[in-house]
Amino acid sequence: MPELTAIVRAIRRCRVCVTAPRGQPLPHEPRPVLRASATARLAICGQAPGTRVHRSGRPFSDPSGDRLRSWLNMPADLFYDEARVAIVPMGFCFPGHDAKGGDLPPRRECAAQWHRDLFAAMPQVELVLAVGAYAQAFHLGAARGKTLQETMLNWRAHLEAPRSPRVFPLPHPSWRNNAWLKKNPWFEVELLPALRREVGKVL
Repeated sequence: MPELTAIVRAIRRCRVCVTAPRGQPLPHEPRPVLRASATARLAICGQAPGTRVHRSGRPFSDPSGDRLRSWLNMPADLFYDEARVAIVPMGFCFPGHDAKGGDLPPRRECAAQWHRDLFAAMPQVELVLAVGAYAQAFHLGAARGKTLQETMLNWRAHLEAPRSPRVFPLPHPSWRNNAWLKKNPWFEVELLPALRREVGKVL
């Protein structure tokens, strides 16, 4: 089994998106951001750090993180307790901006290089929160719906599927999903109470 400490150390030193990129190299100095431990039973798996997280080195230290913690009804001290909560984005470094000023997708190098070994080194993880389409594609594979809407409407089936760890899909907590949240009031009424129950069980 891969040794977790060595893997995390290697990820923090990783420069593959500069030295052997898939496409254009990362346009700035890498700063991988993750939190992992041999005792965390919950893993929060999002997209990639934004500019604020790139500067701070602290995952979800931005308005999206505030909303996610609100969804979870989780105080910051628990959210950032690495012994209890792992935070593993699909891309460890801020990927840069597109021509319109939005964040680029997560770098493809990260998951291909690290994610299988990283999760193999954390067999104690019981529940993965797959936040956004990129995390859902990795953790749900072919079971993911063709659209975010399809995936989210089937959240119970994904959660109850016989896999380990279990996967709870979530939309990204970005303001860009405000319209989706408004059109889907069941998310707050039905899903969030279930999310809080499931997270409470593993913590």
